[in-house]
Amino acid sequence: MSNTRVGKPAPKALVTLLAGNFGKFSKQVLVGPGPGLDAAILDIGCGRVMAIAEDPIFPAPNLPLEIMGYFTVHIGASDVAVTGIKPEFMTYTLLMPPESSLSDAEILIRSISETAKSLDITIVGGHTGWYGAVTVPTIGGVTVWGTAPSDQWISPGGAKDGDVILMTKGPSIEAAALLGVLYKDKIQSKMDSTLLDKVCGRTNEITVVEDALSAFRTGGVHAMHDATEGGVLGGLWEMQAASGLQIEVKLEPSMVPEDIAALARALDFDPWLAISEGTLLAAVQPESVAAVRSTWKKIGIPSYVIGRFDAPLSESRILRDGQSFPLPEPQEDPFWRLFFAGLEG
Repeated sequence: MSNTRVGKPAPKALVTLLAGNFGKFSKQVLVGPGPGLDAAILDIGCGRVMAIAEDPIFPAPNLPLEIMGYFTVHIGASDVAVTGIKPEFMTYTLLMPPESSLSDAEILIRSISETAKSLDITIVGGHTGWYGAVTVPTIGGVTVWGTAPSDQWISPGGAKDGDVILMTKGPSIEAAALLGVLYKDKIQSKMDSTLLDKVCGRTNEITVVEDALSAFRTGGVHAMHDATEGGVLGGLWEMQAASGLQIEVKLEPSMVPEDIAALARALDFDPWLAISEGTLLAAVQPESVAAVRSTWKKIGIPSYVIGRFDAPLSESRILRDGQSFPLPEPQEDPFWRLFFAGLEG
């Protein structure tokens, strides 16, 4: 049977696809591959652990190459930061089409370096080349890692019964920003110009590095996850699956920023299901919720209380638009169809 799905496979299908294909077993692996597990955690001895993560980065049409460099670092670093461990080192593979100039590569390389420097990340290796199979500048993979004392890290699966679920910024940060830029000329008649400019300006919010590290420093955070492919609902499913606990979540229209809601109406997609790098989901002990939200407020990051982990529940449930329904397994992210349709004009 062919695979017609665009983007990542459904979590259960991915588990089946990869089952048993992880090479040699190692006792050093404290957290390995699994749905919702953004980074591996390795015991490296001497009372320390390493968090390490990898991602591909694709270009977004109409965005400067400098922005792609920013994405490359922040998307990779975000997957490490959700463990509470500060990203320290990275490698990346830059793949260029044959017609791309040396100056385009130079722009990307310089942007990646400058962004890494702003996060105190050192680039220690990688690969750069021009290949006929590549049609657009692509980061074949960015690998980011950092280390910490063995008792100073968390996992997306570490939520505890009774933890409150917090969300930063709102849903669909990445999808809205990239689709806004891609469709800007086509939807000007459907959106207020101020809102359209605002949503396009959210490209610099596609990161949870500051969200995650500031929350972990504040304390009382048991698990964090960035709502990437599958959006907030997908991220919630992955967190409850990784923790083995049920959740109860209430989603309000007021949690969707006005500009993102307007774009979702104009392009007809559900913002709660669309890719949202930039949105952090955190499981926080009740007595620490106020402190974590205060920390975020001081650095200009809006946040919302959206639910809780509740072990006695028979199933995870979502309350939305006056209706309650089981939390669904992530399906195909609506972003991809809109993205590729936009590329075709």
